[in-house]
Amino acid sequence: MSSFKAYRIHNEDGEIRAKFERITLDEVSDGDVVIRSAYSDINYKDALAAGGQGKILRQFPLVGGIDVAGRVESSSNQQFSAGDKVVVVGCELSETRDGGYAEFVRVPADCVVKLPESLTLFDAMALGTAGFTAALAVECMERNGQNPAHGPIVVTGATGGVGSVAIDILAGSGYEVVALTGKADAADYLSGLGASRILPRAEVDLGKRPMERAEWGGAVDNLGGEVLTWLTRTVKPFGNIASIGLAASHELHTSVMPFILRGVSLLGINSVLISPEVRRAVWERLGGDLKPGHLDRIASRIVEFDELPGAFDGFIDGTVTGRTVVKIADID
Repeated sequence: MSSFKAYRIHNEDGEIRAKFERITLDEVSDGDVVIRSAYSDINYKDALAAGGQGKILRQFPLVGGIDVAGRVESSSNQQFSAGDKVVVVGCELSETRDGGYAEFVRVPADCVVKLPESLTLFDAMALGTAGFTAALAVECMERNGQNPAHGPIVVTGATGGVGSVAIDILAGSGYEVVALTGKADAADYLSGLGASRILPRAEVDLGKRPMERAEWGGAVDNLGGEVLTWLTRTVKPFGNIASIGLAASHELHTSVMPFILRGVSLLGINSVLISPEVRRAVWERLGGDLKPGHLDRIASRIVEFDELPGAFDGFIDGTVTGRTVVKIADID
């Protein structure tokens, strides 16, 4: 195989620089499956990594991009054959391994999932880590007893990738969904995904008592900090809070009272350190009962591979809504 195009991140004397360059398979991380990339996507972590605003990469240089979908080019693992439609999300891509912003990606077989027939390669990256994490959150909440009869689910950071897909999945599964957002102009977008109520962030009284009036059957939280503290105070007895992100803060100041007096469960959702079996099961559900009905609305922004460097700023300043798909090659 000759050289191919990749968007690679370097640390040059303490300064992070990302650029397109041509590399070969000999220069990328090892693995037993080589994938010809069709699509990647942009997550908040990708924007932080490319600009050096966060300590995402643990070694340099690395190809960026935590997600990729494409077709198997070659495999020394018998689970996969050339031409298989596959997806890789997480698995420490663009952290300790070369990632998805390349025309070819090489990864261990345990990271690779064959796509359900109901999902296209584009769908896979319209979902990406964000959609996979949202589905994993719903899976964990339901495994811990969550159901629509228990009451409304509040989703924070509602216009982001995880929030948007979570709303779509939950509404499609029969839950009443309340979308908490700081974006005043997002009501139509969120209602279109299935949110039955829009809760402006500025109108929320976070309270100060260890427990406030119980309102929510459960929650999917992308913010952390004061909002997550408020959720622990206001979720109904035996409800679940899926903690996914820290867009507002990594801190949590609460008491044990909601957990021991109301039986509230705080579920940490990690989409990287999970078994291949769970990874496959969640993708099967994303192609089945948890498949979002509004991916076209959520992933309405598509950028060409060459446009990638200019597409990160909106994630840093918080102006991006929904999901952004990166088109690498037309092989779907």
